[in-house]
Amino acid sequence: MEPVYASNAAAREEPFLIRKARLEDLPMIIAINRATLPENYPEWFWRDHLEKWGDAFFVAEVEGRIVGYVMSRVEYGAPTFTKGLIVKKGHIVSIAVLEGYRRRGIGTALMKAALKALKERYGCKEVYLEVRVSNEPAIRLYEKLGFKKVRVIPMYYLDGEDAYLMAREL
Repeated sequence: MEPVYASNAAAREEPFLIRKARLEDLPMIIAINRATLPENYPEWFWRDHLEKWGDAFFVAEVEGRIVGYVMSRVEYGAPTFTKGLIVKKGHIVSIAVLEGYRRRGIGTALMKAALKALKERYGCKEVYLEVRVSNEPAIRLYEKLGFKKVRVIPMYYLDGEDAYLMAREL
């Protein structure tokens, strides 16, 4: 996938670049995850996802600095929207944008890149994610992108908070 440049011209902010993540990006991706989300993973988990599903693992850069990422994977499971036994699904495992770079369209651009790659590169028929029920900005973003709340997963997070399972067809 070619790099995509986008900007929020109305806000007169720096343009950003969405590109596939590389191995040398992992330290910054992990740092962003630790700075923005309570759910963290060991380094091998990030590397494994990059090696197996790197065509759907993206970073956002502003002036050469990584300010966000989306990490995805491909799974097989029962379909959410169609009949049948098994379907290829994309799973948005983690997405984050540093605090000072939010509300510029970066999260939307990261998600669109991941959704496109999951469909076109990996042949996924649907995609899903989990999100804290209290994370209203993220829920609004996902709904804007066509995700629907499928169900509540009680006590999904380590602190006991519930999650919405959200999904959409690709």
